[in-house]
Amino acid sequence: MNNVTPEAPELRKDPVTGRWVIIARERAKRPQQISGISLVKHSHSNDFCPFCPGHENETPPEVLSYRSPNTQKDSEGWWVRVVPNKYPALISSTPCKKSAHGIYDRMNGYGVHEVLIESPHHCHTFAELPTTQIQEILWAMRDRTVELRKLPNIKYVLIFKNWGSEAGASIEHPHSQIIGLPVVPMRVMDELSGASKYFEFKERCVFCDIIQQELSDKTRIVAENDSFLAYMPFASRFPYESCIIPKEHTSYYVDVTKNQVNDLSTIIKDLFSLYKQSLGNIPYNFMFHTAPLSKSETNNYYHWHIEVIPKLSTVAGFEWGSGFHINVVAPEDAAKHLCEAKDAKTALDD
Repeated sequence: MNNVTPEAPELRKDPVTGRWVIIARERAKRPQQISGISLVKHSHSNDFCPFCPGHENETPPEVLSYRSPNTQKDSEGWWVRVVPNKYPALISSTPCKKSAHGIYDRMNGYGVHEVLIESPHHCHTFAELPTTQIQEILWAMRDRTVELRKLPNIKYVLIFKNWGSEAGASIEHPHSQIIGLPVVPMRVMDELSGASKYFEFKERCVFCDIIQQELSDKTRIVAENDSFLAYMPFASRFPYESCIIPKEHTSYYVDVTKNQVNDLSTIIKDLFSLYKQSLGNIPYNFMFHTAPLSKSETNNYYHWHIEVIPKLSTVAGFEWGSGFHINVVAPEDAAKHLCEAKDAKTALDD
């Protein structure tokens, strides 16, 4: 048995699937700032916001901030701020130690859980933020990943964003999360396995081939620039699901260049502006997929990318029981709808 307090997080491994689950009792104490169907709205909540400027003492001390040079740490004057999560899923103060419980495997809840506060503005999302601010957010994500990968027991850094209560957000102020994990997630392992098999058979990166196929078909692309492509995946599981991927083959987000950050900020703003124009302020999940920190051989066959899943449908019994997803909006139709909104706006602007 692990020598942990009842409140300390732990990881437990499913003996059938090999999937790790985090048991984090403290997460149940998170504040629910917004009640009702959705917190995706453009008005200041009546509730107190710990992420707004002037409330820096309501969060743990910052680990990174981009701020005016004459301002002090944990004070006003910042435009991007990263702090430890007050209700972490994993904690760095516990040892990274595995143990057995009968036939079961468990691990102390070692890891790092941080919150990236994306802007001082309470309601500005990717659609409203200038690309220069999105660039700062992307650099902060990269800088924290660089730091977390230095920790000896961190195997994977996951960057993600929940927007809207249906997507799992509990605070309205736009923010992302960064979690350093002591294991590589099953989802990432599945992607690595599939990409590796494709490379062994064809000696090409499957993601690079997908890019070429999408550029050839032109029916699922919603945004494009010199460095990135945004498209609706051919086998989309959810309505309006999208993927943002660098055109140049690279496995690690931390290797991103200045020009790529500039182009990535532009395509993120373009995509979310299209979502807003076509669908309104929808809830969504936004996730980086990058190669594990310790697997340098993935450079040949793995290609980092961003997954965006609007929460427009419910995963129910059939999906959970079968692993199949029923998507009522074909990706070609979804892409056409978004592009029509873009064309309409262009015509209106002209």
